[in-house]
Amino acid sequence: MIVIANVFQGIIFSVSLYQIIISLGGFKKRIEISGDYAPEKSFAILVAAHNEEMVIGPLLENLKQLDYPKDLYDVYIICDNCTDKTSQVAASYGVSAMERFDDKRKGKGFAVEWMLEHLWKRSRQVDAVIVFDADNLVSKNFLIEMNKKLLEGHRVIQSYFETKNPYDSWVTLSYAITYWFINRMWQQARHNWGMASTLAGTGMCIEAKLLKEMGWNSTSLTEDVEFTARCIGRGIYPTWASNAIVYDEKPITLASSVRQRLRWMRGHTDCARKYMKPLILKSLQTRKFAQFDAAMYLFQPIRFLFVAAVWVMSSLQLATPLYTQFDLLKMIPDWAWIGLNIVLFLQFPLVMLLERRPWKAYLGLILFPIFQFTWFPITLIGILTSKNKTWNHTKHTRAIKIEDLAG
Repeated sequence: MIVIANVFQGIIFSVSLYQIIISLGGFKKRIEISGDYAPEKSFAILVAAHNEEMVIGPLLENLKQLDYPKDLYDVYIICDNCTDKTSQVAASYGVSAMERFDDKRKGKGFAVEWMLEHLWKRSRQVDAVIVFDADNLVSKNFLIEMNKKLLEGHRVIQSYFETKNPYDSWVTLSYAITYWFINRMWQQARHNWGMASTLAGTGMCIEAKLLKEMGWNSTSLTEDVEFTARCIGRGIYPTWASNAIVYDEKPITLASSVRQRLRWMRGHTDCARKYMKPLILKSLQTRKFAQFDAAMYLFQPIRFLFVAAVWVMSSLQLATPLYTQFDLLKMIPDWAWIGLNIVLFLQFPLVMLLERRPWKAYLGLILFPIFQFTWFPITLIGILTSKNKTWNHTKHTRAIKIEDLAG
């Protein structure tokens, strides 16, 4: 029992320390030089939509205004099992509204797979495919940045992930803080270290030739995690385009947030079960650190549970009169755990300073620990119910225009 407890402590502490060390790479924000890349690559923009008539209009208007030749990109709306007027709204903007009805194969992964099959049959072929969600907005330079990355030889690209509605509630502000951290201390850090980025499900660009070579085949509840793992397993490392921004609407209430994150944890656990061991073995064979790092990303749900277990154990140890009798179970001293947790939390306000976020954003740090704590039961339930592949739609209601964000 003591040996098992010590092994758990060692793994948790090592993985957490590993992430802190990697995060050091995010302190310096590498300046991306746009360069003189003339628009050359052609794009198919796929927008996954399920009953999104309330929010899809601003995105379609936004996409018409991108700073890129209009003859080099087409927009396709995947109206996936829609029962509202999503297809009519899409058609009114002059884009292709592709209606799909399938009661068994539900979810974004299946919808994208279906659309790609239709896309490859078209007479006009494209150089790359970009995937957005219907509630998104994007920076006007988005295609310019993707064109640049493709011309530089990159095959899979993830854009900067921003929250569209950070100040709607404490929940949306907690999401915003989380993604500011991910952008700087995860994506930017790995980019600076020369490691692979992770796809976020939206705002991602994939070379069409690569998609035809390996197929989409990412139909889990977290298709982005699955496709990332498949790419890295093949030695293809997604890169980071910090100058291209996608704005994503986040759930306003805690209840809707829990449902969304539970779906993420189920999908993430399912992908970890399928891809983590092969990635670890592949990293040992090839000695490629990026593949080992991808395996560590898949390990995150387990780490969440381990951290929760340590918090509970530490609290009990500190609260009980028999505290000194637990010394044998403490491979890592209390001061090390306390220091580790302080550093982990302080990274969030530090990122906000580095990213020059407005002072009102710091109010979110008051309730942010509560949001973080909710990850523990969500993760536990997600792991225990990971075989439940039922896709649940996150309702979007904020029809914000790109001009509103600029103001």
